[in-house]
Amino acid sequence: MIEHSPLLAEAEKRITITYSPANMKRARLEEFRQVAYRYLGRAKDATFELTDAILLTRNVYSLADLSLSPVFRRKWSSIYEALQDSRPQRQKLMQLYIKQIATGERPLLAGDHTNWSRPDAVKLQERTYEHSGTSIAGNKPITIGQGYSTIAWIPETSGSWALPLRHERITSRESPISKAIWQLKQVCKYLPVRPISVWDSEYGCAPFVLKTANIPADILVRLRSNLCLWGEQSRLFWEGATQKAW
Repeated sequence: MIEHSPLLAEAEKRITITYSPANMKRARLEEFRQVAYRYLGRAKDATFELTDAILLTRNVYSLADLSLSPVFRRKWSSIYEALQDSRPQRQKLMQLYIKQIATGERPLLAGDHTNWSRPDAVKLQERTYEHSGTSIAGNKPITIGQGYSTIAWIPETSGSWALPLRHERITSRESPISKAIWQLKQVCKYLPVRPISVWDSEYGCAPFVLKTANIPADILVRLRSNLCLWGEQSRLFWEGATQKAW
């Protein structure tokens, strides 16, 4: 009969604690944060703390509010300097995010276009007309501001948690459709399996469907109720008409 020494028992206990699920998740999170930190470009210290402040602050009414967060250990002016100087490596950050997706299942992606209404910011560059669902009665549902295109990974069947893989401004030289197509191409380029992507009715149009045909992704799009679809005329119907409305 072999007796275990107290030192061996203590070592086994430490190994068990070290490789516990909680510690492994923490180690994975620490590794993720360290890699993300390296991809923030210039002013990475202030930008990293600003990111933590955004995540931990429930309500923000101005940028100065974020400087009051316990995790932001700098003066309030560092927030503006970080936003001005930081140049995150978006492509490498996207690849880092994609590595967090489980490889055993097909990922579910969601794409959308949102507006940032800035009607009073007359000196803000690249303002465009954007759709707005909260318009004044009798007015057109539009606003003046900037549009943003987002494609995110939806990891859970319930809840509202999502991981944005790309979130970028739509310039005045782009359209929501062209930006979404480019983002989907970039994401699918690094995914190991074919994803399922879902899109709102804004993308239920021929340009989006045609230009995403060669992208390795299955696309589910919501269609407007008044949309008319056209297809090839069946040979079973009379000759003459070449198209048929569905």
